[in-house]
Amino acid sequence: MGTRLYVGNLSYQTTEDELRQAFEQDGRQVKDVHIVVDRETGRARGFAFVELNSDSEAQAAMEAMNGADLGGRALTVNEARERPRGGGGGGGGGGGGGRRGGW
Repeated sequence: MGTRLYVGNLSYQTTEDELRQAFEQDGRQVKDVHIVVDRETGRARGFAFVELNSDSEAQAAMEAMNGADLGGRALTVNEARERPRGGGGGGGGGGGGGRRGGW
């Protein structure tokens, strides 16, 4: 297990400080908190990433915080997955009915 957790179902009003405080309960140490925002509007997208100091703290936090109430919402907490390399967002390839190259 890694030290980085995905936190979903966040209230759009939740701040990084509130999220940090919630995850630091029971003596856990949070290294980093990042609430993901929309690039165009700057508004929160309803999920975040929280990094803890150790695998064991991350595991404990995941067990304690998954389903916990924060801001009137039940959090979804699980191990963060690495983003796929390459490809990525917005436009260009994709269509073409499965054809490749030659365009």
